[in-house]
Amino acid sequence: MMLSTAAISDVVAALNGPGDFYRPAHQVIYRAILDLHDRSGGETTPDPILVTGELATRGELQKAGGPTYLHTCVNAVPTAVNAEHYAEAVRDLAAFRKVVETGTRLTSQGYAAVGEAREVVQVAMAQLQALVAGTAEAAPKLSVADRWQEFIDDQEHGIDPRALDTPWPDINEVVQLLPGHLVTVGAATAGGKSLFGMNLAAHVALHRNRPVLVASMEMGGKELMARLTAAESGVYLERLVKHKLDDNDWDKIARVSDVMRNAHNFYLDDSATQTLSRLRARLRCMASRGHPPAMLVCDYLQLVTPENTKANANRAQEVGEISRGLKRLAGEFGIPVVALAQFNRGAAGRRPLVSDFKESSAIEQDSNVIILLYRELAEDGNDTGPVAGTVEAIISKNRSGPSGRVVPLAFQGHMARLSSMAWL
Repeated sequence: MMLSTAAISDVVAALNGPGDFYRPAHQVIYRAILDLHDRSGGETTPDPILVTGELATRGELQKAGGPTYLHTCVNAVPTAVNAEHYAEAVRDLAAFRKVVETGTRLTSQGYAAVGEAREVVQVAMAQLQALVAGTAEAAPKLSVADRWQEFIDDQEHGIDPRALDTPWPDINEVVQLLPGHLVTVGAATAGGKSLFGMNLAAHVALHRNRPVLVASMEMGGKELMARLTAAESGVYLERLVKHKLDDNDWDKIARVSDVMRNAHNFYLDDSATQTLSRLRARLRCMASRGHPPAMLVCDYLQLVTPENTKANANRAQEVGEISRGLKRLAGEFGIPVVALAQFNRGAAGRRPLVSDFKESSAIEQDSNVIILLYRELAEDGNDTGPVAGTVEAIISKNRSGPSGRVVPLAFQGHMARLSSMAWL
């Protein structure tokens, strides 16, 4: 790379990143070379003299072994022609180290015998899946020639075949849930965002037969099941919560029983503490069980525990890390991620704005689609009875379609539903 600018692109394409190098000195040198290359627009070869200056400016020259070591590296390679071959060897050795590290870690976890065995096995499977994903050689189709036929096929279908629909026809006219997209649904407390997320997840999993993961930090498993059952069967939620069912209720439950018993592709994770790593592990676990995920619903974004922020990071930076992490999950698994999000207190009592998202503006930046929910309460302030209130779904941002549309939905809290007004 210090001999030829042309070699840099070959090396970057072959490696997974600086971490593929075993020696920290080589990782430092690699980053310095890439930064020099990027700043020059690829016009200048980052030779040992330039790299020495860059490392000195960063205060990392000694960490890299000093000027003498840089010249030693260059003199050890007679030509840059075989750069790609050398890089592939570095990548493969890094993969072998990861195998050893993963095996050692799993062995230690097995001997420790801490926690539930099923949970430990799931984590182990996720780590192995991560190892496979990290070492698999990909041949991405990046050229226009590669992408053209798929593009034309989509045009002939009239709708992107990868898109998921929602249970609300008026929203489907405007919004598509596409792979790699972060769809953020915001609402004030008790504004209907959990109902929106659960109704959407049930539609995709139960009525479109696509695997879905719901990660809820708001409600436990029994509460989620009560809401799901109420929405699908029409039994009043209060009767299910209080275990006071009459014969008519049991008849309604019987009609959806077979669907529920066979919903092996519908996953509900009610862990009170959730991280991006845990979500990734859950999604990989689904795939390993033969249910590659089609959608993730996170309830809700600001409750996810940050992992990688700096010690002096403020809350806005932490929420930004979570938002970007969810967007990366969408891209990594090729699925839409639906993130429910809380508004600031200032949004209460009025139609919300995108700026009302609690604790971070990064949510707006990272989202492909933003839907803001505004719930109008009944005059008595209570709309959980048989008379439905109204929730406005405001399409505030839509990178793949029109924005500004307001879709009215019927809030039927007594059956844990948001329904299309056209159905009433």
